[in-house]
Amino acid sequence: QVQLVESGGGLVQAGGSLRLSCAASGRGFSIYGWFRQAPGKEREFVATMNWSGGTIDYADSVKGRFTISRDSAKNTVYLQMNSLKPEDSAVYYCNARLRARDYWGQGTQVTVSS
Repeated sequence: QVQLVESGGGLVQAGGSLRLSCAASGRGFSIYGWFRQAPGKEREFVATMNWSGGTIDYADSVKGRFTISRDSAKNTVYLQMNSLKPEDSAVYYCNARLRARDYWGQGTQVTVSS
């Protein structure tokens, strides 16, 4: 059974940092990514990287502030978030693609105060 479990969310002040983690139970994923959804808004793309760990894309709103990475030994993907802004507040979801099928975690709340 494929399972993704996010952690690391919390409450921080504007300008602060958080690192989100996503522990994956499956093997052979081709793409890893992070998405977020704020109340009243559609879920939006944040960052994506290929299976080998090479970053392939970031949303314009997070470029230069967020970094996606992966630890192969731990089978875990990370999202390092720096210089956080109140508009970054959302539930963040981990996503992974395996054999053309997408899998999602349950989400972790990130709240940035002004």
